[in-house]
Amino acid sequence: MTRIGIILGSTRPNRNGEQVAKWVHDIAVSRTDAEFELVDLRDYPLPHLDEPLPPTMGQYQNEHTKKWAEKIASFDGFVFVTPEYNHSTSGVLKNAIDYLYTEWNNKAAGFVSYGGVGGARAVEHLRLVAGELQMADVRQQVALSLMTEFENFSVLKPGEYNVQAVGTLLDQVVAWSDALAPLRAPAA
Repeated sequence: MTRIGIILGSTRPNRNGEQVAKWVHDIAVSRTDAEFELVDLRDYPLPHLDEPLPPTMGQYQNEHTKKWAEKIASFDGFVFVTPEYNHSTSGVLKNAIDYLYTEWNNKAAGFVSYGGVGGARAVEHLRLVAGELQMADVRQQVALSLMTEFENFSVLKPGEYNVQAVGTLLDQVVAWSDALAPLRAPAA
């Protein structure tokens, strides 16, 4: 069965991303077309990229990298839950992405973002990164404004339209993950 990782891209204390990622996961697990797993970057404490060789070589030296690579390789696609910090994504998410290369290739990527303008600028940066990693980013994006989808800028209160948008996002991520499966299959 198709496996989709929902990656929580913030590790800061009192992060809004945890409730956003759990909300997405709760919607996802009611589906029967794929398996969904929440991946919290707090569970993968990666120092600033410390591998001696480029990730494209796939010759990882550190145990934390090997553990991260094994987890990411286990998925067929991803939903990245990202905050927007200074018109971009979080440093911890970018660092986690930069650790690997082939583990991301030929997989689908969808984005759920949050911030002052819904995290739209963070996703624009992540779409460029996804292209370089040979990921197929889907059109649908869920952008949650701190002003309208959060009470007191801290308690997630999504509207029904947000739930529908997550459903469309998941439809696209699963479909593209399935469509890319032949490219991920090992050569005979």
